[in-house]
Amino acid sequence: MQRVVREFAEAEIKPIASDLDRNPRFPWKTLRKMGELGLMGMTTPEAYGGSGLDTLSYVVLLEEISAADASHGTIMSVTNGLPQHMLLTYGTEEQKQKYLPKLATGEWIGSFCLSEPHCGSDAVAMKTKAEKVEGGYKLNGTKAWVTSGSEAQVYLVMAKTDSNAGARGVSCFILEKGTKGMHFGKPEEKLGQHAATTTSIMFDDCFIPDSSRLGSEGQGFVYAMSSLDGGRIGIAAQAVGIARAAFEAAMDYAAERHAFGQAIREFQGVSFKLADMSVNLEAARLLTYKSAWLKDRGYRVTQEASTAKLFASEAANKIFGGYGYSKDYPVERYFRDARVTEIYEGSSEIQRVVISRQIYRDRK
Repeated sequence: MQRVVREFAEAEIKPIASDLDRNPRFPWKTLRKMGELGLMGMTTPEAYGGSGLDTLSYVVLLEEISAADASHGTIMSVTNGLPQHMLLTYGTEEQKQKYLPKLATGEWIGSFCLSEPHCGSDAVAMKTKAEKVEGGYKLNGTKAWVTSGSEAQVYLVMAKTDSNAGARGVSCFILEKGTKGMHFGKPEEKLGQHAATTTSIMFDDCFIPDSSRLGSEGQGFVYAMSSLDGGRIGIAAQAVGIARAAFEAAMDYAAERHAFGQAIREFQGVSFKLADMSVNLEAARLLTYKSAWLKDRGYRVTQEASTAKLFASEAANKIFGGYGYSKDYPVERYFRDARVTEIYEGSSEIQRVVISRQIYRDRK
């Protein structure tokens, strides 16, 4: 599978990555092909149109896509992650049958809406509300930094149904693109990952039928937090892919560039940097594999997922030399694409909070 996906990524995605960065557009054509390869619903069971594979297979293949282009990796990670995982874990059979086959085959793209303009890590401070009315709810508020916003067809939206209940007052709702009262902001002008469209979404008296609530009322935040481990493993795999692409570019350049009569890789100052990059890449990959392997065996992987995400994202945010600062070389794009891996699915600071709490829990 790794060989097939690497060949696909090299032939279909890598040649267009630079143009997608300079002339941003949502890459529907290649995403459809990824769906045909089974990459858009990798851990979703075959009964719902997915590939029915394990998490380890997912991260191995996500690395291949991300090494070719981080934007494709982000879209693959998000639609594989919280939307499908939460539908599969907490959805009714009717909801699973309605949405999972389209998402898992890449016909539709899924999105997750949690952050708001005034709150990110402190998600319980959200202001978006879903007021109970006859037959359903009326949704009002704004979500920010929505990956695949305006392009996705299915959105899982977190909203308060009880303002006095804290985390237990948040519920999750399934909205389809085109719902009356749902409006998208213009695409954000980001540092990197330009083809992975990011927008805000405004909800103005959107009516949501009871059948579109995911799981029990007041349990949405609990569902999201319990699903974040898998999302963080995915971002770790994406960061490994970006880091690998940068490392391979560094290796090629160090072998081709000559100074003082020899390839610069022969100089200790350069060779040691390459050695450090190799160590960081291998460690990041193995931490990611470990968290995926444990998750597949039913273990809680909160600490392992945060550890992998923290280390891999920081390892990816390394840059080398003057040419890494020039748009004439792909390393400049890798650098910009890598930056956000330290931010979304929980910033590096949040990962350190999670890890520091977990290490004391493990001692009890």
